[in-house]
Amino acid sequence: MVHPLLDRHTIEPAVGGLCALAIMTKAPRPGRVKTRLVPPLSSDEAAQLNCCFLRDTAAAISEAAGTLARGIAVYTPVGTECDYTDILPPDFALLPQRGHAFGERLINAAEDLFRIGFSSVCLIDSDSPTVPAEVYAQAPKLLSTNEDRIVLGPADDGGYYLIGLKQLDRAIFENIDWSTDRVFEQTMTRARELQVRVELLLSGYDVDDRVALRRLCQELLDTGATSTNDVAPATKKFLTEIVTREGRARICA
Repeated sequence: MVHPLLDRHTIEPAVGGLCALAIMTKAPRPGRVKTRLVPPLSSDEAAQLNCCFLRDTAAAISEAAGTLARGIAVYTPVGTECDYTDILPPDFALLPQRGHAFGERLINAAEDLFRIGFSSVCLIDSDSPTVPAEVYAQAPKLLSTNEDRIVLGPADDGGYYLIGLKQLDRAIFENIDWSTDRVFEQTMTRARELQVRVELLLSGYDVDDRVALRRLCQELLDTGATSTNDVAPATKKFLTEIVTREGRARICA
């Protein structure tokens, strides 16, 4: 199906009172995504794995949304809307990204979603497919109180996989050393400076290099793995097919 395209200049009455659970995503095309996983994956495989990550994250968000939230894909580049037709659940909507630097894109995404009418906004990465639906359900609840607060989902690499806001203060995204192990710490420092309470979610991890891919294989494929069977099913199926066909060492050595 073709997902509805939101216009940042148009207020959507239907989203009033809802939290936007918004995945920040780049169109999953070979050579454009997951390039740090090439090798051991080919460019085509890396793009397919990225599709699986999006399917699993979006499915978890859709399951979690309930009456408090709605799933959104904040995507780039403009013109790739059809790439998401068979990836996102039917209840998702699309919103184009704006800006160049990563922090600028986050600020603009939050600004646009609040302008459209959402009462709170969670910006979510597309690299953490094992975050369970229960976590995405918790974030809107934490943001539904009258007290101003920020919700953070810490990532093991020193960043975060989710940031939830009740209102936009651009300072929370400014002067952050993006793509380093200082992102979470700097964001916590900024929240203290702004005197905003921070609520922490379950820790997760980004799958963006060979070490993280090996960890993902262990979590999803090993006998007795701690991950439940319903976590990241599309990702698990994709990895299982490669391992069955070519052996574990092909991608997880």
